[in-house]
Amino acid sequence: MRLLLDTHAMLWLMSDDARLGPAAANLITDPENDVFVSIASLWEITIKSRIGKLRADVAAITDAIASAGLTLLDMKPSHLTTLHRLPIFADHRDPFDHLLIAQSLSERLTFVSNDRHAPRYGIDLVRCS
Repeated sequence: MRLLLDTHAMLWLMSDDARLGPAAANLITDPENDVFVSIASLWEITIKSRIGKLRADVAAITDAIASAGLTLLDMKPSHLTTLHRLPIFADHRDPFDHLLIAQSLSERLTFVSNDRHAPRYGIDLVRCS
């Protein structure tokens, strides 16, 4: 299985947070699965850290991604093409969620998230809990 972690799923994994349930954690840590973290998540963490919404060390997180055997997924033009075609829902306007969903669709990755809006985009989804 090929998985893309939502930002919160990646943070929960790295902090051993119980909100990442055992089923999702087992999928993420299964060596048979390819697990990706988007550069968009690092961008989101950086922005939220700068404005005081999150306390995080992006350099440490980047190191932890590599140490955990996760693969960093860069942004590609095909992701932006998919993003442009996503439906717009008035109650879901988070640009980071949209980027991650577009990457998941474009790369045919199963999205690991607790985002209540994610199923509306027709993606393969594993709930964190």
